[in-house]
Amino acid sequence: MTLRGRLTAAFLTVVLGPVVLGAVFVGTTLSTVDRSRSTERLSLAASAVRTSIDALCQQLRAAADAVALRPDPAGRAGAAGQVVSRGLAAAVLVTDRAGGVTYATPGGPATGWQDCAGVRTGGPVRAISARVDLRDPAGTPLGAVAAAELVDPAFVARLAAVTGVAVTLLDDTAGPGRIAHTTETDGVRAAVLAAAGTADGERVTATPDGRYVRRLGPAPGQPLPLVLSVPGGQSSGLPVVLLGAVLLAAALAVLTAWRLARVTTRPLVELAGAVDRVAGGDLTARVPVRSRDEIGRLAAAFNRMIRETAGYVAALTSSRDQLRGHLGVLGDTLASTHDLQRILRVILHSAIAATGARAGAVLLRDDAGMLVGQCAEGLAGRCPAGTDPEELRMPVGAGVVGAVAATGEPQRGRVRPGPTPPGEPWCETYVAVPFTAPAGEAAGRDPAVGVLVLYDRLGGDEFDDDDLATLRTFAGHAAVAVENVRVHEEAQRLSLTDPLTGLWNYRYLRESLRREVERANRFGRMLSILVLDLDRFKIVNDSYGHAAGDAVLAEFARRVRGEIREVDLAFRQGGEEFVVLLPETDARGAATVAERLGAAVRETPVVVAGHTGTPTTITMSVSIGIAVYPDHAGTGTEVLDAADEALYAAKGAGRDGYRVATARPRPVPAGEAPADPTAVPAGTAVGDDDPPRAGPPTGPSAADQPPSHRTPADRSAADRAPADGARTEQPTGRHAVGTPGVTQPGGASSGPHPPRQSRGR
Repeated sequence: MTLRGRLTAAFLTVVLGPVVLGAVFVGTTLSTVDRSRSTERLSLAASAVRTSIDALCQQLRAAADAVALRPDPAGRAGAAGQVVSRGLAAAVLVTDRAGGVTYATPGGPATGWQDCAGVRTGGPVRAISARVDLRDPAGTPLGAVAAAELVDPAFVARLAAVTGVAVTLLDDTAGPGRIAHTTETDGVRAAVLAAAGTADGERVTATPDGRYVRRLGPAPGQPLPLVLSVPGGQSSGLPVVLLGAVLLAAALAVLTAWRLARVTTRPLVELAGAVDRVAGGDLTARVPVRSRDEIGRLAAAFNRMIRETAGYVAALTSSRDQLRGHLGVLGDTLASTHDLQRILRVILHSAIAATGARAGAVLLRDDAGMLVGQCAEGLAGRCPAGTDPEELRMPVGAGVVGAVAATGEPQRGRVRPGPTPPGEPWCETYVAVPFTAPAGEAAGRDPAVGVLVLYDRLGGDEFDDDDLATLRTFAGHAAVAVENVRVHEEAQRLSLTDPLTGLWNYRYLRESLRREVERANRFGRMLSILVLDLDRFKIVNDSYGHAAGDAVLAEFARRVRGEIREVDLAFRQGGEEFVVLLPETDARGAATVAERLGAAVRETPVVVAGHTGTPTTITMSVSIGIAVYPDHAGTGTEVLDAADEALYAAKGAGRDGYRVATARPRPVPAGEAPADPTAVPAGTAVGDDDPPRAGPPTGPSAADQPPSHRTPADRSAADRAPADGARTEQPTGRHAVGTPGVTQPGGASSGPHPPRQSRGR
C-alpha cells in the first residue's frame, strides 16, 4: 500500500472513528436527554400535583376548622354558607358522633367524597374533602365537619394547566382503565392508558408514538388515581440522519484526507475542554461551532445539552425555594406540639431531603456543658467504635460542632486531613447551624441550646450558601420546638410541686400512690409509706411568726430530700405534714429511714429570724407513722390511712419517734387455731435484727381516731398533749438498727415524670 493509502487509511481510522462514535454519542445523548427531560417534566408535574392537592386540602381543612369553631348549630350553618359563598369549598357537611348528617350545604355531591388523609379504595371520586373533629368547649367530641371541593373536568383541567402536562383521572369502578375525566386527545388516549396499565408503581413508561407516561397515586395525602403524560421531543428520523451524516463524512474524508487531518483535531480539543469544564461544575462552558459537519453538529448538540441542564438546575433551585416556604408552614405546625423527639426527627429528615445530605444529627446542650444527640440519620459506620449514633456526646467548644455551639456562628466547609475530634462522626464535608431560644426568651442563657449538623452532600460537592440558608430555617423550627417543650414541662412541674418546699404536692401524691401500688402489686414487691408530722409546730408559728414557720418547713424538706434515695418520692401533704413513698422497701428498711429522718431533724436545730429580726435557734422533732403495702392494707388509700393512724400513735406515745402500723388480719384456714401475733417461737432470740414493733395505744385519745373521723381540733389536741399522759412505753424507732443493703442517701426526685425503680433497701 502506498503512503497515501496508508495515510488515508490512518486518517479514516483516526477521523472516521471519532465521527462515528460522535454520531452514536449524539444519538444516545439526545435519546437519553429526551427521556431524562420528559422524566423530569413528569416528576415536576407530579410534585406540582401533590403540592396543589396538598394546598387544596389545607384550604378545605381551614374551611372546616372555621365551621367547627362556631359553638352552636346556627353559627356553624352560617359559617358553612360563607365558606361556600367565598369559594373556599364547594360543599360543607356536619355530622354527629354516630355519623348522622346534622347539616349539609345545598348543591353538594351526595356520595363519592374522598378524604385527603385517606387512601383510595375504589369507586368514583366526585369530591375531595378534609375532615376535622367537632368538640364542645370542654373538649368532648360532638361529631365532625367536612369541607369538600368538586372533582370534575374543570378540576382536572386546572391540574393540567398547573403542571403543563396532560392529566387523566381514573375511575376503577368498572375495572382497570376506566376514565373519569381526562385532558388527553382521542388519538393518544388509548396508548396512554395501555402504557399506564403496564407501569410499575410510579415508574415512567413510553408509548409507541414517543409519549412518556407516569401513573400517580393513590397514596396518603394524594388519594386520586391520576395518569400524567407528556410528548417526547426526539425526532423519529434521527437515526437515519445520523447514518447519512456518517456516510457523507466518510466520502469527504477520502477526498480531503490531508486537509481534514489538520482541521478535525481542533474542534475535538475544544469539545474535550468544554466537557472537562462541565464536569468541574461550570455550566457556562460552550463549544464554538466552526462548521456544519458532524463535529459541528456534535458541538451544537453539546451546547444545547448544557443549556438545558442549566435550565434544569435553575428549576430545581426554584423548587427548593418553594420547598423552604412549605417547610416554614410545616414548622409553625410542628411548633405547637410537645413531642420533642418526633419533631426533631421530622426536622432532621426534612433538612437532609432538602439539601441532599447523606447524614445528619440534632444535638442539644445539657447542664454539664455537653452536646447530647437527640436523633441521627445515616451515621452508621461514621461514629467512633462503640458509639451509638443515637447517643452522640460532644463537648462544647471542641471540634466543629462544639465550636458552633460555643460561638453561636454557623460553619460549613470541608474537613481538613487529621484526627477526628472526640465524639464527632467521620465526614468529608459538613454544614452546622446553631439554634437558640426565641427572641425575648434567651436573656441570660447560653448562646446556643443545640446544633443541627449535616454531613457529606450527595455528589461530593461542598455545601453552599443556599444549603446554609435552608438549614437556618430548620434550626429556627427546632429552637421553637425545644422552647415549647421546656415551657410545657416547667408548667407541668409547677402544677405538681409545692412552691414553699419544692416537694411534690398532694395532687401528685394521689397519682404516685396509685401508680406505685399498681407497680408493687404487679411485680410482687413491697411499698412503704412514711407520714411525718413536725411536733408542736403550732408553737413555732405562734412564737416566731409564720415567716419563721415557713423557714422551718423549707429546711425540714431539704433534710428529708437528703436522707432518701433517688427513687423515693417526698410530698408535702399539707401544713406541717409530709409523706414519703419508699418503693421496694419493707418495714425494716422503712424503720431505718424513719430513724435517719428523726435524727436529721433532732440533732441539728434550725436557725430562723424571729419577730425582731435576730437569729433564733429552734429545736424540732418529728413523729412518723409507717405502713407497708400489702402487709397493712390492700389499697393505696388504706395504706396511707394506716400510716396516718400509726403517726398519731407515735404522737400519743411521746412524739419524736415512729410507729409501725398493725398488720391487717389474714384469713385462717378451717380447723387451724389462729396464731398469737405477740408470741415468739421457741428457740428464737429477739435482738437488734428483729423489726421494731409498735404496741397498740393504752387508751383512746383524739390521736387514735381514724383519719376519716379526725378533726383539726383533734389533731391540734394530739400535738399539744403531754408525752407522759398518753403512753407509758418508749416511742418505737429511737433505737432501731440499720438493715444490710440499704442504699446510701440521695436526693428526692423532681420533675413531671416518676423516677425509675431501683433495688429496695
